[in-house]
Amino acid sequence: MKSIILPLIAMCFCVAVTAQKGTVIIEQDQKISQLVELYRSVNSTDNFYTIQVGFGTYNTAEELKSEVDVDFPNWSSKIVFDSPTYRVQIGKFKTKLEAERKFLEVREKYPAALLLKPDKKN
Repeated sequence: MKSIILPLIAMCFCVAVTAQKGTVIIEQDQKISQLVELYRSVNSTDNFYTIQVGFGTYNTAEELKSEVDVDFPNWSSKIVFDSPTYRVQIGKFKTKLEAERKFLEVREKYPAALLLKPDKKN
């Protein structure tokens, strides 16, 4: 009986191993790549005004970012490395007027804050 079960299990195992072959074909609308490019251009940081709250070592920047996240919870914040320091930046403002209004709010809490213009790489 054992001599029949062992070859049967071996055959089932071989069938299961070879059953994993196949190909996947993804059909994608050509407009998806256009939408991805449009999304990248709209959300790139090059077209936005930002506010730099402060800078320093990585630990200092991390602490400052935590404070900024508490003080301005609905704004995006990030740490940017610009040799030799780490800079804490908040906000993504499309217009200069909007950026200047928010900058005045930030300056009340962080007097050393700077308004950064968008990089024009055209």
